[in-house]
Amino acid sequence: MRRLLLALLTVSAPAALAHDEKGECPHDSQAQASTAASRLRPGEVLLRGEPLPKNGKAVPLAQVLASPKDGQVVLVEGVIRRACQQRGCWMELAPPGGGDGVRVTFKDYGFFVPTDSAGAQARVAGKLQISTLSAEQTAHLRSEGAQVKDGREVQLVATGVELRRP
Repeated sequence: MRRLLLALLTVSAPAALAHDEKGECPHDSQAQASTAASRLRPGEVLLRGEPLPKNGKAVPLAQVLASPKDGQVVLVEGVIRRACQQRGCWMELAPPGGGDGVRVTFKDYGFFVPTDSAGAQARVAGKLQISTLSAEQTAHLRSEGAQVKDGREVQLVATGVELRRP
């Protein structure tokens, strides 16, 4: 019962706790508490958002990032390099062998990942979004631990995530 309650708290974040129109997250203490309570344990599989396609074959992340298309719907696999340490409202996904990664956010901020997700394996379904970040957005993301290049950003807006801790 406790796990179900914690899962519901993590998945059902109210709209007031989502990023604002500038893309900044308020990091409300209630959201921190609900996200921090959800930890990914070794051998555990954690599902967030919509179910992933059952028969979907994941495309290598490196291949997707080599020629990203705005609005492209993808299913990719990778390793989580880092996640937002405040709420788990984003994560950085990289190919298993390293290389360029992509920042993953969650559709309508309807779900988050545990703040200790770094090192976990992930399958992510979602849509690519190519955008230009302001200096303020870049500084905000860097303050949360993201590695952000100035200018153009390829982001994956996830509809569903499956995490596995090796």
